[in-house]
Amino acid sequence: MTEPRSAMPPKFEISHDDIDRVLRIFYAKVRHDETLGAVFGAHVDNWPHHEEKIGRFWRNAILHERVYDGAPQRVHMAAPEIKEGHFALWLGLFDATLTDELDADTAQKWSALAHRIGRAFRMGIAQRDQPKDAPPKLF
Repeated sequence: MTEPRSAMPPKFEISHDDIDRVLRIFYAKVRHDETLGAVFGAHVDNWPHHEEKIGRFWRNAILHERVYDGAPQRVHMAAPEIKEGHFALWLGLFDATLTDELDADTAQKWSALAHRIGRAFRMGIAQRDQPKDAPPKLF
């Protein structure tokens, strides 16, 4: 099956199968993680559906396919269980999965993108959770 492409070149080359495999393995690790398993478990009741949706997110972010329709920052902000410190755990598991499953160059490129996105999410959560009269956090 031919994978749809946009007019913009991909950030890096990766197949749909590779994206799906990484996500399947990563979310299996998340479900078994003492901290992240509970956070995700509070919101995800259909893991295959979640993995497919996040696959669309990454195909959009990496391959510029317009197959994802969502507001992930808003979803994370609306979940009080998600805390600033969870992003380091999430990225650590994600980086380990990337390293185990992909060639070094592809893993590094996807990791850099995930860290950039994670930084934005973490900043939003940190600002959401700080006291109303506190000065803004500078990251």
